Amino acid sequence: MKAIVQRVAKASVIAGENHISSIGRGICVLVGISAEDTQRDVDYIVRKILNLRLFEDENGCAWKHSVMDKGLEVLCVSQFTLQCTLKGNKPDFHSAMAADFAQPFYNNILEQLRIAYKPELIKDGQFGAYMQVHIQNDGPVTIYLESPAAPIDAKQLSKLEKQQQRKEKTRSKGNSESGKDKVGQSAISGAEGELSSEKGS
Repeated sequence: MKAIVQRVAKASVIAGENHISSIGRGICVLVGISAEDTQRDVDYIVRKILNLRLFEDENGCAWKHSVMDKGLEVLCVSQFTLQCTLKGNKPDFHSAMAADFAQPFYNNILEQLRIAYKPELIKDGQFGAYMQVHIQNDGPVTIYLESPAAPIDAKQLSKLEKQQQRKEKTRSKGNSESGKDKVGQSAISGAEGELSSEKGS
């Protein structure tokens, strides 16, 4: 899962002619869900969103407080284009989770944010809609987040190691046979040389 977190003076979302959500000072979060994401990714991103220290303390010292520490608002916007890969210059979005699965998954992210924080301070856009997102970036401050890849369990790691060992044995065997072929070819070449010499004499 990927997320762009921006510290904002204010932000709002409009879909068509409808004003969907707006916040004052706080953070705007663009969330890109991949087809491989699980609850583990949700937990990681939610924890980071709420605990990033993007705000100053009462003495004006920067990077001391999170949005939760300051009691500020969070505006979330689903953003599948964060999962973009490029084919030449053309964006490709095959790594993004399909919309039918992504919507309940995204709703779960919002729910986890509301459980961990104050529900009334978590706002969002309109999933799947063509939106205009108005962001007044404060700083500017923009942080990129990506949930870590899932660890490989011991059985899977052992399986991968065995596969690698088999490949190495196959490669070694191939090189050995190739070496024998070269020796054989040299012997044939030598024999042909001797025959040529006998014919010449």
